[in-house]
Amino acid sequence: MSDLRQIAFYGKGGIGKSTTSQNTLAALAEMGQKILIVGCDPKADSTRLILHAKAQDTVLSLAADAGSVEDLELEDVLKVGYRDIRCVESGGPEPGVGCAGRGVITSINFLEENGAYDGVDYVSYDVLGDVVCGGFAMPIRENKAQEIYIVMSGEMMAMYAANNISKGILKYANAGGVRLGGLVCNERQTDKEYELADALAKKLGTSLIHFIPRDNVVQHAELRRMTVLEYDPESKQAGEYRMLAQKIHANKGNGTIPTPITMDELEDLLLEFGIMKKEDTSLIGKSAADLAA
Repeated sequence: MSDLRQIAFYGKGGIGKSTTSQNTLAALAEMGQKILIVGCDPKADSTRLILHAKAQDTVLSLAADAGSVEDLELEDVLKVGYRDIRCVESGGPEPGVGCAGRGVITSINFLEENGAYDGVDYVSYDVLGDVVCGGFAMPIRENKAQEIYIVMSGEMMAMYAANNISKGILKYANAGGVRLGGLVCNERQTDKEYELADALAKKLGTSLIHFIPRDNVVQHAELRRMTVLEYDPESKQAGEYRMLAQKIHANKGNGTIPTPITMDELEDLLLEFGIMKKEDTSLIGKSAADLAA
């Protein structure tokens, strides 16, 4: 158990976090690593590409049907998919009701008690990162996830979310030993995206561990509920995920305690790279047509 790497992928909704994590974990499995995925996103879509399934039955829904989590067996909740990757979805409450953290910690405790972590090299938690509420911070708070990888892009709100997640890591870093492993930029083809992502990483006291170029093969694979590694293993994109997997594998012990920045500093970063012109209050609220007139 001492060599077990407990990592987590966090990121703003819609940023490609689950796609990135599943492709990267498929590449780690290809390297011979034994993987367990614990989906912590209420959408329960953290394992669909590995299992070729729309959504896996969640621990919370199965427990509700059975009466309690104690009435479940490990084989009820754990499914095995591509390259023998073990898959579990914790599930969450109905929208607007309750806190997702309860499902996450209930699931993790159940899995640990029932031997799901035995013989595994990596446990990966896939966590929604828009809302860094107590619930979604659960893998960090409970000292489960030790290395956090934040999936982001050069878009302002993705950078804002990355900074917020860093604040959550900082809060628990000294108490539990959680560290920021690095940023993963999932290209959106915005202006100076690589430079911005790299600059943000430096500001946060970490590194841009990998820049994943945009490629439509990802969408083609997703429509077939497959990772790119399985759908088109010889593609350039599959190679990108292999590179990311190798970097994460080599990154053991290199995590940092992040140094989050203010919203003003984030805007200054965008100004510095010319994404926004040097602030001119006369331009605020002016459309492109207004400026052209």
